[in-house]
Amino acid sequence: KPVDDETYLRRVFIDLVGEPPTTDDVLAFTLNADADKRWQLVNQLLADESYGRNWARYWRDVILYRRTDERGLLSARSLENYLTEHFNKNTPWNKIATAFVTARGDVKQNGATAIIMAQQGQPEDTVAEMSRIFLGIQIQCAQCHDHPTDRWTRDQFHELAAFFPRVAVRPKRDQDVPSFEVVGSDTTVETRRKSNNRFRGTPEHRMPDLENPEKQGQIMQPVFFVTGDEVPLGTLDADRRSQLASWITGTENPWFSRALVNRIWAELVGEGFYDPVDDLGPERACSAPQTLDYLAAAFRDQQHDLKWLFATILSTETYQQESRRRRTFEEMPHQANCSQRLRADQLFSSLVTVLQMPDSVATVSRQRSSRYSPRSSFNSVFGFDPSTRRSDVSGAIPQALLMMNSPQIGQYVLARRDRMLGRLLNEVTDDRQALRELYVQVLSRQPTEKELDTCLKYRRNVGNRAEAFEDILWSLINTAEFLHRK
Repeated sequence: KPVDDETYLRRVFIDLVGEPPTTDDVLAFTLNADADKRWQLVNQLLADESYGRNWARYWRDVILYRRTDERGLLSARSLENYLTEHFNKNTPWNKIATAFVTARGDVKQNGATAIIMAQQGQPEDTVAEMSRIFLGIQIQCAQCHDHPTDRWTRDQFHELAAFFPRVAVRPKRDQDVPSFEVVGSDTTVETRRKSNNRFRGTPEHRMPDLENPEKQGQIMQPVFFVTGDEVPLGTLDADRRSQLASWITGTENPWFSRALVNRIWAELVGEGFYDPVDDLGPERACSAPQTLDYLAAAFRDQQHDLKWLFATILSTETYQQESRRRRTFEEMPHQANCSQRLRADQLFSSLVTVLQMPDSVATVSRQRSSRYSPRSSFNSVFGFDPSTRRSDVSGAIPQALLMMNSPQIGQYVLARRDRMLGRLLNEVTDDRQALRELYVQVLSRQPTEKELDTCLKYRRNVGNRAEAFEDILWSLINTAEFLHRK
């Protein structure tokens, strides 16, 4: 059956803007009698600047989690800022994808260089990630041999890598702050080095000879494996990459729209049409092929409009169903929404909203004053690859310890007069009413009578009102309900 308003409100807030609603949001939504208030809410949140930031952080993790070198993190901030801007402007997904395929420049200034930087400019690793991210196809399984479970061949993998041999990632030495730049060089010459020179690039890509690794290997012509389209050997870097981008995003390629629709549906509903979300293909089983085909075709007809896709999925009955446990293999798919564990950024943003604490903290030392973001601590402990099956993502002891021992959380759970809890207890002297408002503040819902009775009994046993409410607040932010979105 359809989910209640309070649960729907928290679900949509977390899914779109990455944080829970405020108490004012809860009150306004529950009192709104308009029949289309859910549609109004979705459009309101899609226009909020936090929408772009939330989904930029999602894609930042998709792109950087499988980096081959830690220096790939140098592009993290520019990547997040780049995507935030374009998601809020509602730049079409095909134009965003094209920018990543054709990117050049300083990795700290042009966020679209992030995929190439994360893979250190290696043609094989770069095309494997671009295929996985933009097509949902794991063609890297064909790097050393024909794909074991799909039709893609080893030749097709290296023909795809042949679009990127002239790409190089070079250190920038003309500035104080270390950085790298992605360049496309058309003046490189063939050398006797067995491996590609990634600071300079190579004229063409060679497929290694597995029987005789000392040989240079066969030169591969750039061919797009989905359609068979090709460009001649000797084509300039900019031309071959722009041509590849047009084929990846073109109407003749069915996987571009399908991959994005499948991924966003899985993130919003909790179960994709293909699982995992980055392993589609002609030999893969789709759980609802007609639905995926319809949405992918409509997304393409809408000129790859991301906000249209979000609004469409959020308006479906499937999205608005009550949350259930993940289904077994024998059960029908897409009968309910699945509970989702919050991503690290969503969890930290939830704490910022609920506890009314700052996103960053000022520090002062003898040398200088600065600011650091505790968000990075949460990302290192709570972070996970968004492409991983959600059924494989679970809690861990370091996460529980961080929630219990974080100095910042500990400071903002206190009932001091300059803290959220202190202000609440000062304004609301009745314990029962204070508990109701605390539940709305933390979980975006009213407490049940059983929860009220349990908390009131605990309040009486402790005696000290502030200490009792501090314990209750601490317990609420450590519940599975707070750590997930239903």
